Amino acid sequence: QVQLVESGGGLVQAGGSLRLSCAASGRTFSSYVMGWFRQAPGKEREFVAQMSWSDGSTVYANSVKSRFTISRDNAKNTVYLQMNSLEPEDTAVYYCAATPPGSSYYGSMGYWGKGTLVTVSS
Repeated sequence: QVQLVESGGGLVQAGGSLRLSCAASGRTFSSYVMGWFRQAPGKEREFVAQMSWSDGSTVYANSVKSRFTISRDNAKNTVYLQMNSLEPEDTAVYYCAATPPGSSYYGSMGYWGKGTLVTVSS
């Protein structure tokens, strides 16, 4: 059974940092693209960052560029999202997702975790 399990969310003050983890299991993700998305209360889910597991190439949303860093640990089959200089606007449920290159995360071959809540207080 394929699973993506997020952890590391919590409450942090503005300006602080958190590191989210996404543990992947149940299949080989070495050829997949791993992504982080977030959904704030009353808003649509939005893209945050992604990394190609095979070559490590990354893409970031403009709103988090220079503050967030996505990385991976091949041995642990885990993807991370290091979040620095957090702002109240970063408050959201953060989701880990995986999809084959060129496919939509929302397609039939995409996988999603259940999310972890990040709350940034002002």
